[in-house]
Amino acid sequence: MSTLKWSATNADGLLADLDLPPAAYRALLKLRARSEAGGRISIDQATLGELLGLSRPSVNAALRELELAKLVKKVRNGVYQINPMLAGYNSPEDALDAVKGMPKADRLDSRTYVADYHRAVAAYQDQLAEQRKKRAAAAAAKKAAAAKRRGSLHAVG
Repeated sequence: MSTLKWSATNADGLLADLDLPPAAYRALLKLRARSEAGGRISIDQATLGELLGLSRPSVNAALRELELAKLVKKVRNGVYQINPMLAGYNSPEDALDAVKGMPKADRLDSRTYVADYHRAVAAYQDQLAEQRKKRAAAAAAKKAAAAKRRGSLHAVG
């Protein structure tokens, strides 16, 4: 249980506007509760999945949504950083210093924040669709090449 007392902002209304999947909200709350002052948390996806009762693919999807929303950033495997505007701190001064030091593009108080999130999700979905098309085209080309090879074989007798 976290003993942190200060957060730079109350972003509950903003988070509701994002309309994240339920697993992403649950993951965010669990990460916040287990984070250090400043929002750093060391937890692997398997452990987070166990804590939430979610499968690994569900945890991956939840974390991806949080990253697209700029709420959580993966530092490296097993280490995440909560957005400084959501992280807990030991003092109000620490919270304000963290927010002042963050890139403006990561701030949650931008007028276009929610629209930016929806654009990021759409771009990610477009990227996935493009990857699926490339894989399908590669599989079709492989199948066609195999059929051509089979057609050119003849019995030797």
